[in-house]
Amino acid sequence: MRAMRGVGAAAVGVVAVVTICGCAAGGEPDAKSAATMSDAAAPDPVVASTEPEYLPGPEGALDRLADEKGWAVQDSTLYASASAFVSDICESLPVSARESSSRPQWLAESGNLDGDGKAMLQAGMPNLCPEWVPALKAAVSGNYERWYTSGTFKVVASPAPWSAGSEGEPGIAPGTYRTKGDLADCYWERTSKSGDILDNQFATSAQSITVSIRSGDGQFTSKSCGVWKPVK
Repeated sequence: MRAMRGVGAAAVGVVAVVTICGCAAGGEPDAKSAATMSDAAAPDPVVASTEPEYLPGPEGALDRLADEKGWAVQDSTLYASASAFVSDICESLPVSARESSSRPQWLAESGNLDGDGKAMLQAGMPNLCPEWVPALKAAVSGNYERWYTSGTFKVVASPAPWSAGSEGEPGIAPGTYRTKGDLADCYWERTSKSGDILDNQFATSAQSITVSIRSGDGQFTSKSCGVWKPVK
């Protein structure tokens, strides 16, 4: 019986030691044990997804393609995405260029095709505004109708796309051009390559004026004459 009591006392002693080692005073877990239990109970941290979210439909598809291709809009302060740029061009085309330039001319000569603009418009316009795709194709090809306002234009066989930042004078092709409207104090002149006046006119009041520019002319100058359009 004494031997059994001895074994029992030893066992109780072991249990007491284990209990004392795992708890602080008052029966509470010590800091080390609490930290161990906290770590064991804490869930795995949630990692935020870095995958960009895209709008549904053609806008999102265009933005995804632009990201994959590395396309960037020219003015990030004005357009937050490729779809925003293309959508703005689609909305602008019905009202832009009606007074001073043809729509393909506006697309080509206002800088919209610069940088990645052409690629984004070619990818996005067929879905966002397919009715303007022919104007885009003409702008890209450079074979489009050009209109002219005030200025001096060098007579060339095949005018290249021109913008305000281009060097030299914009070109005008030989042909017949007409301007219409309430024309007051309109002056135009054709000059030779040496600058001599070949023909000119000052109209104080007119409704329509037609001028034929010849291949041998050097320049054509217009002031306050409205918009000159090719006569088809």
